[in-house]
Amino acid sequence: MNKIMRAVFGAATLAATTAVAPLSAQDYPAKPVRLVVPVATGTPIDILSRALAARLATELGQLVVVELKPGATGAVGALDVLRQPSDGYTLMVLNMPMSVAQTIYPNVPFNLRKDFAPVGQFGAFYTVLVVHPAVKADSPSELAALLRQQPGKLSFSSGGPGTPAHIAGELFKLRTSTSALHVPYNQFPQAIVDLLGGQNQFMFAATPPMVPHINAGKLRALAVTSPERLPALKEVPTMIEAGFPDFVVRDWLGLVAKTGTPAEVITKVNAALGRSLQAADVKASYAKLGADAVGGTPEAFGSLIEAETSRWAAVAKAANLKVD
Repeated sequence: MNKIMRAVFGAATLAATTAVAPLSAQDYPAKPVRLVVPVATGTPIDILSRALAARLATELGQLVVVELKPGATGAVGALDVLRQPSDGYTLMVLNMPMSVAQTIYPNVPFNLRKDFAPVGQFGAFYTVLVVHPAVKADSPSELAALLRQQPGKLSFSSGGPGTPAHIAGELFKLRTSTSALHVPYNQFPQAIVDLLGGQNQFMFAATPPMVPHINAGKLRALAVTSPERLPALKEVPTMIEAGFPDFVVRDWLGLVAKTGTPAEVITKVNAALGRSLQAADVKASYAKLGADAVGGTPEAFGSLIEAETSRWAAVAKAANLKVD
């Protein structure tokens, strides 16, 4: 077990002893709301969350304070939330890697089904398979052929275990029966820097930060993992078009509260979330990053979490993914 995860797991018992403070849902919110974002600064999720928080503050009539709590695939942020009262004054951004963490980390100190109440989804974006210009491949199939010719010699980078870049890479290896070295980074931007420098050869990277490098010719895009072609990369085929059926990988994100938060509070926040996603400034911010502003009910978001947790657990087990 790495040092970060050991420290997080050691603190897990603190969450269980936190008292639940009573809340008058009619007065909510009567003070600023904390929004815990379990990622590093400058990442697409950080940017999308801040754009939402600014508008959400207007809709709720209270300041929404964004606090970044990166580390251990979301566990650092999750435990922070679980130490707080179930009153809706601490919310968290939940994204796809946290649904994977429950499978790849043997002692992950949270349970998405039991510990968190879904509030609503607010965004999604896809990944793009890119290669360094020195890699002699113009399609996913050609990349797979190279991997077969040089088993275990080529590497792909990611922002850490369980991230979309990691899971998509492992799914690609499974679908093509190939091998490649996974190189995880603590900071997503550094993974991009090393890919640009040729230290790693390919990556399934979040689309927003990749588009400028693709347009500049610093990276070559082979396919996107969306169901349909993306407006920002109209000339790039989907993995499905490239001959990989059902190869759809997206990083979804939404808001959750600690279990026990009054239903009336969750309803209020969900309504404010829906209005925020309809605002022109939020839509423009998301479109600029190549992300979709996706809303919906708490129930719909809960169903998505369940489905994605099961889906990626199957992939993680097939690829024998475990983080000690």
